[in-house]
Amino acid sequence: MAKWGQGDPRWIVEERADATNVNNWHWTERDATSWSKRKLKEVLEGLVVEGEAGRCEIGDLKHVEGEASCNSRKGKLIFFYEWNLRLSWKGTVKESGEKHKGSVEIPNLSEENEVDDTEINVSKKKGEGDVLKELMRTEGTTKVREALRDYLKALKTEFTLGMILPTKAAAVGQDVATERKAGGSPVQDSVTPQALDMVGVKIPTVRIHMREVFNSPADELYSIFTKKELVQKFSKCPAVIEAEKGGKLQMFEGCVSGEYTELVPTQRLVLKWRCRSWPEEHYATVALTFQDLAAQSELELECKGVPVSHEESTRQCWKKQYFEEIHLLLQQSKDSME
Repeated sequence: MAKWGQGDPRWIVEERADATNVNNWHWTERDATSWSKRKLKEVLEGLVVEGEAGRCEIGDLKHVEGEASCNSRKGKLIFFYEWNLRLSWKGTVKESGEKHKGSVEIPNLSEENEVDDTEINVSKKKGEGDVLKELMRTEGTTKVREALRDYLKALKTEFTLGMILPTKAAAVGQDVATERKAGGSPVQDSVTPQALDMVGVKIPTVRIHMREVFNSPADELYSIFTKKELVQKFSKCPAVIEAEKGGKLQMFEGCVSGEYTELVPTQRLVLKWRCRSWPEEHYATVALTFQDLAAQSELELECKGVPVSHEESTRQCWKKQYFEEIHLLLQQSKDSME
């Protein structure tokens, strides 16, 4: 019998406090199909190609067929993906101003071929404008390949967060706090890395802390987060707002979703909250605290469980899509009363 501490390391449970997939030995698999469709759309649509012949822009991802997955075994990641893609493009000839349209087809993007060897076919609708087709065939193809590399890079980094679980040794020293202050801005925020702060899917996360002062009393500001008509005004989108414990929350055309878990009228809200681009079923915990400051109010936000790779985008979401739009709504309301 082996002495204590000298057994097969695959079975040393003490390496992880929760004994989950010790040393990443067991086979795990994650479906990346839905995530990949969103990411391919994000990196490909809107690409601009310019040259002496004119200017072209890639439009919609008209057709996307295939699948993708990521597997982990013995601490190694294995990727499988196979896609058939078709994109539209439109362009304008520089000299004549003529406009033309066409398509870009990628019949087989897969792990079996390097991106540089992946077949990319450019076609154009009938008529003149071959100079634009040539522009898309040369410069356009280069831009498309760069976008496909961006997708694969994100697949192998952003999507795979949490698949290789941190061991006890790897986690040492990661609980370090940092303070950040934006100069000249009323928003103050701090972020605390928490590699072992897991909410939902087990992935490395951070905590975001922000403060913002608004020109309204706390009860009015609270209502902006709990009344459907006000949420729809500042978000400029239809929303699902069920402001009660366990009630659903959905905003920005489904880009943000969650539920209300705690409501203290005019004082505090706690939400189970996620962005659509996050790993599936992963939620952060958002606490909003409202405090009166004479004719103003201060909103304190604490967001725990944000995926590390989405830290900056989440912070910008709250700053741009929430705070700045709420400021604008309050100003419009004030102007209409004068």
